[in-house]
Amino acid sequence: MTEKALTISVPEAGQRYFGLSRNAAYAAADRGEIPTIKIGRLLKVPVKALEQMLENPRKTEAA
Repeated sequence: MTEKALTISVPEAGQRYFGLSRNAAYAAADRGEIPTIKIGRLLKVPVKALEQMLENPRKTEAA
């Protein structure tokens, strides 16, 4: 039985869910577009929070 990871790295989240490069993933996390938690110097993405965000995307305002 394989357990699903509760957190993944920022580059992994960016690549897996959005097709982003490592630098683009960190930039998106810095802007708050990818949810993160910080543990010491380690930055991780909680999978549940990311999947919930994707299930209920906020609407962007037209420019």
